[in-house]
Amino acid sequence: MRRFDLVLPNTLEDCLKILAERGAQAKLVAGGTDLLPQMKNGMLRPAVVVDLSGIARVRQVGNGNGLRIGAAATARELELNPALRSAYLAIAESAAMVGSLQIRNLATVGGNLCNAAPSADMAPPLVALEAQAVIAGPKGERRVPLSDFFTGVRKTVVGPDELLVEIFVPAPGPHSGGSYIRHTPRRELDIAVVGVASQVTIANGVCAKARISLAAVAPTPVRATAAEAALEGKPLTPELIERAADLAGQAAKPISDQRGSADFRRHLVRILTRRTLTTALARAGA
Repeated sequence: MRRFDLVLPNTLEDCLKILAERGAQAKLVAGGTDLLPQMKNGMLRPAVVVDLSGIARVRQVGNGNGLRIGAAATARELELNPALRSAYLAIAESAAMVGSLQIRNLATVGGNLCNAAPSADMAPPLVALEAQAVIAGPKGERRVPLSDFFTGVRKTVVGPDELLVEIFVPAPGPHSGGSYIRHTPRRELDIAVVGVASQVTIANGVCAKARISLAAVAPTPVRATAAEAALEGKPLTPELIERAADLAGQAAKPISDQRGSADFRRHLVRILTRRTLTTALARAGA
């Protein structure tokens, strides 16, 4: 790992000035659980590392008119946060699956998203909850639906002179429930072979809204839109959930590798979609 300059800005404005000056030469760090291994392995060679720990806004988590999660909030914070464990339980579940306990005390939601690995655990429930990425840059702040945030493997819409400040999650409303499940060969310290998040809202005995997001079956998180449409406006019977699970399997575009074949991954999508929808329905109070 070659030498680099370390900068610790205290404000968002100072951080943006550094990025404006150094651009692609700079990398942002909060927990470092993704960045530092990549630097040690020579995958990344930044001239400047910008430490975000001194910027208060990126570390805050607030629940009011929707949930605001600072990009530097740790996975462990989100795993234990009471607000998340009630209305946003799928986010807490995904945070609890990041690495080991020691890693979760450092790893951040912003790092998990901006690293943009196809297997990122925290992306699917946030996509299913229709979260928005708040991105700051030289022209001010902009919001991007998280479903549009990822552009490829380890690629996002965040420019070299921008940073992810926070994630805004709209309140899911009454009679809503969500769930995130992944399959891994080991219980922890492993990455998802497949991950599925489901979020449903029930009104007058039928599904008013359904969102299903898949991980590790394409270069970016995938919305199973045909499965969602099949659920909306109907009572969520076991037969309909099974139909939606089959449609979700068709939405997956996995590859075959040493961790599983494409057919095995499609099978897992169907199984995990059925399980997450059943759990989400129960949590919606229906």
